[in-house]
Amino acid sequence: MLFNMRRNVPNAQVSSICSNPEETASTYGIRALAIREMPLRETNNRAWRLLRKISIGIPVDLYRWFSVIKRLMGSHMLMMTGTGMLSDSGIGPLGLHYDILRWSVVAKLCRCKLLFVSVGAGPIRHPLARFFVKAALKLADYRSYRDSFSKEYLKSIGFDAADDAVYPDLAFSLPEGMLPDDRDDGDKRAPVGVGLITHYVHRSLSDDVEQTYREYTTKMARFIGWLVEHNRNVRLLIGDVMYDSRVRNDVRNLLEQSGLTYEELDIIDEPPESFEELLSQLATTKVVVASRFHNLLLALMLGKPALAISFHEKDDSLMTALGLQEFYQDIAKLDVSKLIEQFVRLEENSDRLREEIRRKTKGYRRQLDEQYSYIFEEVGSDLP
Repeated sequence: MLFNMRRNVPNAQVSSICSNPEETASTYGIRALAIREMPLRETNNRAWRLLRKISIGIPVDLYRWFSVIKRLMGSHMLMMTGTGMLSDSGIGPLGLHYDILRWSVVAKLCRCKLLFVSVGAGPIRHPLARFFVKAALKLADYRSYRDSFSKEYLKSIGFDAADDAVYPDLAFSLPEGMLPDDRDDGDKRAPVGVGLITHYVHRSLSDDVEQTYREYTTKMARFIGWLVEHNRNVRLLIGDVMYDSRVRNDVRNLLEQSGLTYEELDIIDEPPESFEELLSQLATTKVVVASRFHNLLLALMLGKPALAISFHEKDDSLMTALGLQEFYQDIAKLDVSKLIEQFVRLEENSDRLREEIRRKTKGYRRQLDEQYSYIFEEVGSDLP
């Protein structure tokens, strides 16, 4: 979004609203604001936290509202962009969704254009979270969703999204100069990328989250073992170093318990230290088997034939849109034998699929260019 904003509106002053403003400001060289101001120092004392909520919760919340007004005053446009911000997996209703509503209400009070751009939505299970999300969306001057699932889901919970647009995920408009060259060069020994995720329950109906996790890691270790036993090199892909260290270690332990040691195998295990490094790792792969959404998305953006181990409807929607509906499984019902069969078929058809994926992703880039033009020329016509 930053790249395309600067391309379309080079003189615009940009601020980011986020959870880690210091890191964002340092990384992107822009002004960054906390999505939720913390006027009081945090404490680990439970009694004190409870007392604070009871005695000063309302004044603190009022402070946050006035803080948002101060920060948005004089702004021309507020954009909510991408991601699954409109779902409540791991999010309480008084967390992010309340913050989104607060910023949306204040945007309208400050006569600031409000846009939701290629956002993901659903599932939203808590009634209060649904209320907040629908109220915020209703205030918007422009709405688009990154897939048909998001739009249809919002309609299913009573939000009128009939006239809203569907555009691809914003990641498909990453500047081409940021993308690494395809480095498999038809090399038959190019590694298979296998993405891991510290998966617990998500869509699974099981209440035993540890059992769900153990089943997933055991199945992934079996699949990786099959790959190396059938002379495929493997590159482990970690999409989130903070959350996925556990699964990386657990899969390694399971492989070693079965008698397969990394030192004797062609397994590359190098967690990326940056987004750019993850892209570089993906560029070296032949095909990708992905569990985390952005590993899947970025692999497809690079034209890599991919197989999805899906933990959310967004994976299913993305794969179907790219004509790859025969190459995904629900993570909660993962069948290793079927996974191997799908992988073999993916590998055999990789040349044809690579061309089809690249043709479609070029089309996605053109569609997103159209959306950027509309946003900045029509909706944001008063931008400086």
